[in-house]
This record gives sequence, structure tokens and C-alpha cells, in this order.
Amino acid sequence: MSHPQARRALICSVLAFAWCFAIWCLYAAVGLELAAELKFSATEYGLFVSAPIVTGALLRFPAGLLTKTKDPRVLWMGLMLLLIPALLLLPYAQTMLSLISLGLWLGISGVSFTFGIQYVSAFYPPASQGTVMGLFGTGNAGAALSLFLVPQLEKWQLPISTGAVYALLTALVLLFFYLYSPAMPALTQPKTAQSSRMDAAPAQSLMSGLQLLKEMRLWRFSLYYYFVFGSFLALLLWLPHYYMQAYQLSASDAMTFTLFFVITSSMARALGGWLADQYGGRAVNWSVFWICLICLFILSYPPTSLVIHGIEKEVVLEININIWLFTILIFVIGIAQGLGRASVFRTLYDYYPEQLGAAGGMVAAIGALGGCTLPLMFGLSQDILGIHTACFMLLYGVLALCMILMFFANQQQLYQRELSLARAHNFLLDEDN
Repeated sequence: MSHPQARRALICSVLAFAWCFAIWCLYAAVGLELAAELKFSATEYGLFVSAPIVTGALLRFPAGLLTKTKDPRVLWMGLMLLLIPALLLLPYAQTMLSLISLGLWLGISGVSFTFGIQYVSAFYPPASQGTVMGLFGTGNAGAALSLFLVPQLEKWQLPISTGAVYALLTALVLLFFYLYSPAMPALTQPKTAQSSRMDAAPAQSLMSGLQLLKEMRLWRFSLYYYFVFGSFLALLLWLPHYYMQAYQLSASDAMTFTLFFVITSSMARALGGWLADQYGGRAVNWSVFWICLICLFILSYPPTSLVIHGIEKEVVLEININIWLFTILIFVIGIAQGLGRASVFRTLYDYYPEQLGAAGGMVAAIGALGGCTLPLMFGLSQDILGIHTACFMLLYGVLALCMILMFFANQQQLYQRELSLARAHNFLLDEDN
């Protein structure tokens, strides 16, 4: 049964996470104008937009370990407080080096997801974890908030900078979260013998979290999340640039199409959690991968002119994906990724209910690394191959690897299950017998 203050905790967490995610993706909104001013190449643009993602990714696993000994609610408020100075310094960053340095600082906002899942999951029973994590994950829509808000702030020409507005809003979100978010249930109950031992030996608790690094299953889940979340993050950073280059759209139109992708994908995460609760996370993941594989195969095909030498004349076939078909395919991929992000964490809870902070931190860290490595690889592949669709070719390869590993892992699990069943019915004797 859910905690009496569960709904209040969920609402506060979704709002706080959405705003932290908006800060994490702020460079995607301000990047188009800066890229034009500083004349970035595709590789430099990928490096610029991925800078905030690096720290958010690398710090997620240590943050997950930290939640085993510290209150994630308090850690979350401290994180938001640290973001305010970085936002105030944003107008003074005018060079590539200063922008990347400040982006690394702002990137700590990505750690909010690790604190949030540990905080929210404590209020709900195991049977509802998929739905709850899916609802919490809708905070990914915070990226859409930045994509919408930054152009509006530039139009309004306020006397204060965008960074100052974001700093003020961060302070307001922090105040709201401090006043209205309830304390975690474990902190309002008397200490058990187990919790007393954890308090007495925090180093031992941290070591148990580090043992998760040896779990091959967890690395496999991390690779799945690398695709469903990392590629989502990479696409929301890259799509405005892609729309402008491949389809010659204006910056505002490119932002509008990207907003459509981000919002629908984020909202689908709630549905993904419910589906994972009903049908199992693995079934949802497998369906998601097949849908994305088909869409990416189509998107990977570059614009092509095919000349057929006929008997009397030559027939020229033009193969090209127009902007509307492209947007529909991206929309389908975004929906599938939203379902997959929730189902991965529902599966994760099934295997690691007592270590969700550390396990979720590791999976989220590897997934977020996709948000910083993939845009950089997108830029490199475009500069090397000279075609816009190189980014989708790369994603197709990543997904194919995920599906191969998932297939063999499922086969191994089925084999182990049949082996155990055979031994239980004495069809196969142990060597000792």
C-alpha cells in the first residue's frame, strides 16, 4: 500500500526533476545561436552540446552510492543550490573553453534523476514501481521547457539575462521543494537493526554498492538504457541542428519539431511504466527495440538518385525522405524510447529492489553517457562521411548490438531454467551424486 504522502512526493519530484532536466538540456536551446556566432563545425557543435551531459552522466553512479548513506531529498536540494551560481555566470561565457567549462558545471543537474528515483520509490509498493517510475520520468519533458522558454526570453528582450531568469526560477523551485516535499518514510520511522548497522558502517554499505560493478546483468541493462535514454538525449540535442541542415528550416521551426519529439517521448514514459507492470519489462523492451530498428533502417538511407539504363531512355529514381515522413518516424522512435526508458527501470527494480539507488545510478550513468558520446560521434560521422543520415546509421549499429546481447542473454536464462528444472526432477544428476 502506498504511503499517505506518496502523491505529494511524486508531484514535487516530477516538478523538481523537470526543471533540473531543463537546465541539463539548456545548451540545446542556446546552442543554435552560439554555433552560428562562433561558426562551429559539426564535431564542435557535438562537443558543445554534450558538455553538460558528461558530468551528469559520470556523477550518477557515485550519487547512487551516496543515497545509501545520505538522505536523497537533502542531496537534491543541495544540488539545486549549486546550480544557481553557474546560471548567473552563463552570460559571461563567450569562448568555447568557457562554455564547455560552464557546461560541465551545469551538468550536475543530471544527477537529479538518481536522487529522484531513490526518493520516490520509497513511497510506493513493489507492484506500482513501474508506473511510478514512468510518471516520475515524464520530467524528461523539462527539455521541451528549455526549447520553448529560451526563444521566448530572447523575443521579450528582458533587462536580465537568460541565465539570471533560470537562476531565479531555480531558487523558486528549490523553495517549493523544501516547503512541500515530505521526508522519506524510512527517515520518519524508528531505526531498525539493519539501518543501525548501515549507519554504523557506511563504508561497508558503499562497498556493497561497488560490488554491483561486477554484475554482467547490470551492464546489459546499462547498454539497453544507453539506447533508450542516451539516444533520446542525443537526438533532442542534435535534431534542431539536423532539421536546419537537412531540411533548411529556420531555428524556430527546428525547435518546434524538436519540441514535438521531446514532449511525446517524455509523456510515453508513464505508459511504458504501466505496460511494464502489466506485461513485464523484458517484453516491452524487446518490442521497443524492433520498432526502433525498422524506423532507423529507413532513416539511415541517405538521399539517393538511382539511374536505370532502359532500352530507349534512362529512368531516374529519386529516393528521399521528406520532412513529414522523417518527423513521423522520429515521432515513433520517440514514443518507443519513452516506453523503453520506463521498462528498463521496472526490470531493474525487479532484480535490485534493495539497491535501487546504486544500481539505478549505474544504469542511468551509462545511459546518460550516450547523451554526450553520441552527439560527438554524430558530428564526427557527418564530417567524415559527408552525409546527414550518418547519425541514424550509428544509432542502428548501437541498437543491433543491444538486440544481439538481449537475445543471447534470454537464451542463456532459458537454458539455466530448463537445467534447474531437469535437476529438480532428477533428469540430470549433479556431479557429486
